[in-house]
Amino acid sequence: MKKIFVADIKERDVVDSLFLVRDKVMAMAKNGKPYMTLKLMDRSGEVEGRVWDRVDEFDRLFAKDDFIRVRAKASVYMGKMQLVVQNIERIDENSVDLGDFLPVSANDSGQMLAEVRQLVAAMGDEHYRALMEAFLADEEFVAAYSKAPAAKSMHHVYLGGLLEHSLSIARLVGDVCKRYPRLDADLLLCGALLHDIGKVAELSYARSFGYTDAGKLLGHIVIGVEMIAQKITALPAFPVHKALLIKHLILSHHGQYDYGSPKRPKTLEAVVLNFLDDMDSKINGVQAHIDKEVHGDSAWTSYHRLYDRYFFMGESTAAAAPAGEESPAAAPASAVASATGKETVSRAVQRGGGNHKKKLATNLGEQMAGLSLDLFDNQEEQ
Repeated sequence: MKKIFVADIKERDVVDSLFLVRDKVMAMAKNGKPYMTLKLMDRSGEVEGRVWDRVDEFDRLFAKDDFIRVRAKASVYMGKMQLVVQNIERIDENSVDLGDFLPVSANDSGQMLAEVRQLVAAMGDEHYRALMEAFLADEEFVAAYSKAPAAKSMHHVYLGGLLEHSLSIARLVGDVCKRYPRLDADLLLCGALLHDIGKVAELSYARSFGYTDAGKLLGHIVIGVEMIAQKITALPAFPVHKALLIKHLILSHHGQYDYGSPKRPKTLEAVVLNFLDDMDSKINGVQAHIDKEVHGDSAWTSYHRLYDRYFFMGESTAAAAPAGEESPAAAPASAVASATGKETVSRAVQRGGGNHKKKLATNLGEQMAGLSLDLFDNQEEQ
């Protein structure tokens, strides 16, 4: 039973439907009464739920990552849809269709994987091709590579997102190499397809998206380099200098130390991979934010905290540019100045605290200038 999806909920709707509990937080109101905040999700998105009554009773019924049946009244609060929950019933996972609850790539994973195999088969460098064929021959890896999301919250946040993101960069590599023939196309293609492979072990995605113990302790960059080293060990003829080049692509693809890169890009291919990765991540992240609100009355999206701005969606008779500065007064002064989707950057706190006018940053370095980073946010957000 899945009567209504998150994307279809409208203000004043009486909702009676199943959801996956992405998060559950207990808190105390100013009057001393407990209340509960829920993040409820299905394949179409997520919505916040608030429980004001029978809080202790409901708290004992379910936990994070459980399926629940919710009866609630939908209302818009501070520009966002919210469910005021009246009743909760825990549902056994065997009675639900998991496909209703986790978002999935709009692109067929089988077709995407077939295109990856075609790209690999066309590689001219026998060593890089052998490395890629070793990964593609690993059935366990391929299954995870085809299913994993590319991130927890910022970009390609859906099953198949990792494969979609990697293939998108591989396609961009083909375009860029036509413009810049000095680039090593096979090395760059290898980097495009392998730069995020550590996410198959870093992220958990059987229910809601989160981090594994290995993901929290090591991160996908270290895990990815280890995976590549293991495959290369089984290829005794693989040249040492080519192993260094491909590992450097993985270690430097976040671009800057502040974004969790153990190394900064020091080859032309590494510089290009960093830019392509950042571009594809941002385009997907911004598009996803716009898509969530495209059916609203305004031509502008709501404020995006991590991108630190509103986005214009198009002309509308009800449209008006957000009043005041680009950052709303309600937004925290410590809003993150860049949203690259890198797991190591969870929030940035601005130094100085002055009210000086911001200069429009044109690249990641400028956006992060003057910021100190707290790399261990409690929410482990990307």
